[in-house]
Amino acid sequence: MNTPVPSAPAPGASSVASFAASVAASVVMEQALTLVPLIDGHNDWAWECRQSRDSSVEGLEGGLVTDTDIKRLRAGRVGAQFWSVYVSDDHHGADAVQGTLEQIDWVYRLAARYPDDFGIARSAADVETARAAGRIASLLGAEGGHSLNDSPAVLRMFARLGVRYLTLTHAHNTSWADSGTDAPEHGGLTARGVDYVRELNRLGMLVDLSHVSPATAHAALDASDSPVIFSHSSCRALSDHPRNVPDGVLRRLAANGGVLMLTFVPQFLSEDYSAWFEGERTGPAPVVTLTDVADHVEHARRVAGVDHIGLGGDFDGTDEFPAGLEGVDGYPALLGELARRDWPAADLAALAGANVLRVLRETDAAFAAAGHAASGASVPRLVR
Repeated sequence: MNTPVPSAPAPGASSVASFAASVAASVVMEQALTLVPLIDGHNDWAWECRQSRDSSVEGLEGGLVTDTDIKRLRAGRVGAQFWSVYVSDDHHGADAVQGTLEQIDWVYRLAARYPDDFGIARSAADVETARAAGRIASLLGAEGGHSLNDSPAVLRMFARLGVRYLTLTHAHNTSWADSGTDAPEHGGLTARGVDYVRELNRLGMLVDLSHVSPATAHAALDASDSPVIFSHSSCRALSDHPRNVPDGVLRRLAANGGVLMLTFVPQFLSEDYSAWFEGERTGPAPVVTLTDVADHVEHARRVAGVDHIGLGGDFDGTDEFPAGLEGVDGYPALLGELARRDWPAADLAALAGANVLRVLRETDAAFAAAGHAASGASVPRLVR
């Protein structure tokens, strides 16, 4: 039997279909962003301004060479941002504590300098209040346990200043937790590391497992009675980089209630790019695009579930980003790509911010109590 040959599309038909698909994707994206603010888990603008602008908050409206400025945040539809109050882990002891305090001060000064654009946020309710006022909710995340100088008292004071998460390690091990990019020293968490996780839980601060080893991640999940996050990581099944999260850890997020916030760092997204980046860098860099990010997002949805994914770009935290995601104005392009892959608005909303808002709400009461000494908050067990 002769199979009928489909008639060729009329001239321009493919362009019309592509345009229609783009319009449909935009509609789905807009539906998602009416449900929730877009919340990013990690941005290093404070560190970039510390390095290149002497921590100034002047002239940040637009036209900067950085990945972030106010105009681009608005174009990217960012509704809430966890600003990383980070200093590198070659800062030690009291120097690390002071540096982190200076980073916290930068975020507070940013919000004071641009009150129409930013509002300090400590809770899910604060995020919603900022959104209603047309401001970008500004949350704080401390990146690396080195910033504590191994002092639980420092951790508690960070909480009172509004720091909402602690990344347990950065590039190197701490005295109580193994990093994913250092030689294993503790087999994950020490007993003191477990105590730190429990103190974070008591304070309502989120345990951030980006940068840690798989053994540390499993130990923290064993110890935590609250949802954890990965503020800026991707999927090891797609790119075998030590900063990425193995499927065995991803599967545990459902029981824990936690969230993997997918990042946009090229060497975490592509093994070819990572080999080039870590090598002699001869020839052009392998091309990485927002479709690679979308592939990691979809893998995380399949393994961890749609209720356990989010976004954590790491803008101003590395030199290069995927084509189409070169700055904070790129989020609509990523959401549009996922919508073209038939993601419904509800799933896009979960990714964009609903999941992280849930995690905040689940830990808000403890965090609020930690900020008020006279509130009847429980007495800490971890003192020194």
